[in-house]
Amino acid sequence: MGFVFAALGLNSTSPGAIAVPPRVRASKLHIAGSCTMGPLLSKIAAKYHLLHPEVAIDAELGGSARGLDDVRAGYAHIAMLSRSLDPSERDLYGIPIARDGVGVAVHANNPLRQLSVEQLRAIFTGHARDWAFAGGEPDSIYALGGARADASSALFARFLRQPLEAFNLNSVVESNIERLAVIAACENAIGYVSVGSVERAISQGVSVRLLPIDGVAASSANIRNGSYPVCRALTLASRDAPTGVARSFFAFCLSAQVNGILSAFDFVPYLD
Repeated sequence: MGFVFAALGLNSTSPGAIAVPPRVRASKLHIAGSCTMGPLLSKIAAKYHLLHPEVAIDAELGGSARGLDDVRAGYAHIAMLSRSLDPSERDLYGIPIARDGVGVAVHANNPLRQLSVEQLRAIFTGHARDWAFAGGEPDSIYALGGARADASSALFARFLRQPLEAFNLNSVVESNIERLAVIAACENAIGYVSVGSVERAISQGVSVRLLPIDGVAASSANIRNGSYPVCRALTLASRDAPTGVARSFFAFCLSAQVNGILSAFDFVPYLD
């Protein structure tokens, strides 16, 4: 799975024709890594290509680790990481371009206004199956989340300090939109979802609500100011400080020109 944008041109002359200078040879930029960032980078690359049609950009998805391996081996110019660089990876050059946050959503009619981390852990590992345990009305809890391979699942599991294998859900629903549709239709449902997706759904009148985490409201504003605990950086990394086309692309990804694209994918710009 990938995307390719290329500028290709042929130049020919015939007797008596005015010679046409050859087009600038296309520069190539290869990006590899995070499946979470793939669709985002596809849109960013398409917009970059409109401004720089001589640049060909292609990407291969396969996870953050794959991106790092390819950059270190020289197979890729840039790695996409759905996290920050680890201390052991400081030999690489990394720039975060956005933040992503995961929140806990319930139906708008759910009377509970907050849940502790311990209560959330009990719900998503299947140890709590009735809302009465959290002070709610007696009713079964319908817990849903994403697939284990989903980056949001990994982030939420890390926050709960649980292995993904410990999750015991009533339903696995891969997309944020579908997860929110289930929660809006089921008053006893609870699920972890992208904060931006929930905010957009609420603005459109969907009957869902975000619970605070550790007493901090789940919001794009709190993701932006760093106070919300369940969030991560989306990072671009290269083996050395980028030069040439790679440097230009890094700068474009940090510019206000991509903010609309980030918002469309429910991410928060890293620098405002």
